[in-house]
Amino acid sequence: MIDEEKQQHQDPSSTGETPEVSPMVSENPQPASANSNAAADWELELAQAYQSAQVDPGATHNAGETGSSSSSNSVTADATELLKRELAQATSDKESLKAQLQAYSTQLEDLKNQNLRLAADFENFRRRTQKEKEELDLQAKCLIIKPLLPVIDNFERARAHIKPQTDGEMNIHKSYQSVYKQMVECLKQIGVSPMRPEGEQFDPNLHEALLSEPTDEQEEGTIIQELERGYTLGDRVLRHAKVKVAAPGLSVVASDDNPDSSEG
Repeated sequence: MIDEEKQQHQDPSSTGETPEVSPMVSENPQPASANSNAAADWELELAQAYQSAQVDPGATHNAGETGSSSSSNSVTADATELLKRELAQATSDKESLKAQLQAYSTQLEDLKNQNLRLAADFENFRRRTQKEKEELDLQAKCLIIKPLLPVIDNFERARAHIKPQTDGEMNIHKSYQSVYKQMVECLKQIGVSPMRPEGEQFDPNLHEALLSEPTDEQEEGTIIQELERGYTLGDRVLRHAKVKVAAPGLSVVASDDNPDSSEG
């Protein structure tokens, strides 16, 4: 009995039982089967794809060309239509800009003309103002100088009629004559000039004839003598010169009725 148990223990196959399989031994065959199935599926899919690609390559190529051509024509038509719209818009913008430019050019021309008119008006105003200023200045000078002219006349009469006899009289004469010269010099600086009409032709704008003397020695209308001196301030007459002018000489003509009659 003991010997049989030892034999069974030593030779497990003798008992008819199936020995236990190690877990590692039983799990090894499973991955190999899965890998082979995946490889077979991949090869099958590849073969099917190749067969479908080889069914009608011409039809596929023609369909691609037709689609590409139609797509290209559609894009070209869209681009042409877009360019036409942009060209029309650009033309419209161009016409609008031309109209604006014409309007601005007209406005600029009007502004230029207005500026020229304003400049001309301002220049005329400046000249008129300057002329009025000069006229007022001249009038003021005339109003101041005219009352002094009789004083100058008195100095000149004194110089012509007074004849100093002594040294004292000579000193007095020189004193007031120096005042006279100083006054005349001041008037010259202002612009006052005395007239020298003797020997000139009578001009009613400058002279005033008080006397006329018939003579054959000088031409008619010639100024023979200055009775009162005249003065000018620039182009304006301060005082007309009072003069004596030459008149035609008298000629005696004998008459049958009156031998003593004469005609001037």
